[in-house]
Amino acid sequence: ALHKLDLDGVDILFIENVGNLVCPASFDLGQHRNITLLSVPEGDDKPAKYPVMFRAADLVLLTKTDLLPYLTDFSPARAEHHLRALASESPLLPLSSTSGEAIDSWLAWLRTEMAAQRERVKQGGAAAQGPHQHSHHHDHPHGGHETLSGNSGT
Repeated sequence: ALHKLDLDGVDILFIENVGNLVCPASFDLGQHRNITLLSVPEGDDKPAKYPVMFRAADLVLLTKTDLLPYLTDFSPARAEHHLRALASESPLLPLSSTSGEAIDSWLAWLRTEMAAQRERVKQGGAAAQGPHQHSHHHDHPHGGHETLSGNSGT
């Protein structure tokens, strides 16, 4: 159904996967960026368990960080170690909607990515697709919208 959406007036479209973290990384949805959520309650080992998803991430949001004092089994350093062991250079941004931690940084990242995508679209052609980290065939046009694929472990 996504291919039937009129995206002309859409600046950002978030697509959340359903189910687990195994399958969604395999599907091309025409996204320009992949954002993977690593939820504190889910455990710091998720990058090691689901390497495909975390390798495809352009940004990893470490969510629910306000729970860290209560979930002492979770180590942000260990989570980042697992992420870097995958040779992923994706930024890891700790985030809490409860405390507001890093919300400004998250919004700044989105604004930067939107501006970069708009510039690629102005340049036209293959540049409009942006730097994809995977090879695939596009059977759809890339317009002036930013499509972000959100992958959550919750």
